[in-house]
Amino acid sequence: MSRILVIDDEKATLNMFRMLLSAYGHEVMTAENGEKGIELFDAEHPELVMTDIKMPGMDGLEVLRRIKAISPDSEVIVITGHGDMDLAIQALNLDATDFLNKPVKREDLEKALQLSSDRRAFARQKKDEVQLSLEDNLAVIRITGNLTSKSEGLLLDTFDEALATSKPNLLLAFQEKASINGAAMDTLYSVVEKARIKGMNVFIAGLSDNFRAVLDSMSISQMAAVHTSEDEARNCLPM
Repeated sequence: MSRILVIDDEKATLNMFRMLLSAYGHEVMTAENGEKGIELFDAEHPELVMTDIKMPGMDGLEVLRRIKAISPDSEVIVITGHGDMDLAIQALNLDATDFLNKPVKREDLEKALQLSSDRRAFARQKKDEVQLSLEDNLAVIRITGNLTSKSEGLLLDTFDEALATSKPNLLLAFQEKASINGAAMDTLYSVVEKARIKGMNVFIAGLSDNFRAVLDSMSISQMAAVHTSEDEARNCLPM
């Protein structure tokens, strides 16, 4: 189950959430204002934050901004009053992952909790699909699973991390059964181009014949040396 922080200036609301969430098996932390909520979040790093939008002092939008500044990937659900759709939209634009209307219905809460759990599980799975390791003169990005448009952010972040190392060689090693769809292929093109502009030698290994044909058609193979296996690619690395 999850560790959840609830921020609301109404004690009755905090008690209600504490009772419901605890009944579902979650570990619940509460804060009666935004300032205390931020302090508790920074100290405890809960997996999910639920915050009221309208509070005295620091409101929920500012709480959301500060949490995202500390931990951009954190799940934040905002709680709004009926008729506060403009505030809900503002919160979504600030990367809130969901919103609930007061009075919060039990079925809506259960659905929001399940969606939050599913998103975090998906994020953990995706993080395992793109991994960076560093060697003397080589940055290796190993890719498993199916890269799609939803993987774009992770792929770009991992590439940026690899480029920042200033290694002269970059190897993209696709593991057995890995695949990459059209949208992610466009991202692959852009990052390979960026690496080449920076002066890196780029090697791609492990994709099937079909995918290698796509690399040819998109001219990616003109910017990167494409090999059938990681061992073959390593044998071709500059000395």
